Amino acid sequence: MGKIIAVANQKGGVGKTTTSINLSASLAATKRRILLIDIDPQGNATMGSGVNKNELKHSLNELLTGKQPFEKVCVSTNAGYDLLPSNSDLIVAEVKLFQLNDRETRLYNLLKPVAPKYDFILIDCPPSLNVLTLNSLVAADSLLIPMQCEYYALEGLSGLINTMEQIRDNLNSRLEVEGILRTMYDGRNRLSVEVSDQLLNHFGEKVYRTVIPRNVRLAEAPSYGMPAIHYDKRSHGAVAYLALAGEVLRRQKQSS
Repeated sequence: MGKIIAVANQKGGVGKTTTSINLSASLAATKRRILLIDIDPQGNATMGSGVNKNELKHSLNELLTGKQPFEKVCVSTNAGYDLLPSNSDLIVAEVKLFQLNDRETRLYNLLKPVAPKYDFILIDCPPSLNVLTLNSLVAADSLLIPMQCEYYALEGLSGLINTMEQIRDNLNSRLEVEGILRTMYDGRNRLSVEVSDQLLNHFGEKVYRTVIPRNVRLAEAPSYGMPAIHYDKRSHGAVAYLALAGEVLRRQKQSS
């Protein structure tokens, strides 16, 4: 059964989509079977995976609203992983989900029959707590939290942990923190170092040893529809995400 990991943070601009794409590609490079779900109406994970969101035959919206089966919506990417793509049509699904009795468990029920086909399923969540994010957290086994080491980050993190605990108490008892990933890190910045130290003191082993640096190649890669390891595999960003994939696999092995 594939492990389902939601990549989430209620704060925008912390590297959720970059992490979703690059971790998916890095895990796929280790010959694991990977599914990436773009559950953000902006469709950035779709575009960054080399799939044009404006030319989709079918999208996640149609899967969530019951108009198309998984096999019709899922596409293979050149990066080696499968993708459930999205675009602005997903806003329609968000509205329609409110009218359904199973609105919180819709994604969970849809993934149950296909999860055994994959080693990992990653969900790129929107930067807000809406019904789409809620579906992701109910479907997930764990939560990967990318965050910048800056002043407001710790406050946002505590809010997300509280949300996770409420969901665990009421909707998904499996949900736990997979790991906290420090992104866009600059070791020359004193505040970054201080926040990083606070994270390590408070969350200990939940903080990944891998740190994602600020990297031009990571920022450029999405405009070419590629993960960093396909755009420039020697870049610091690509190497960091390969290291993160290794860390995710080691943790998975230790827990099984």
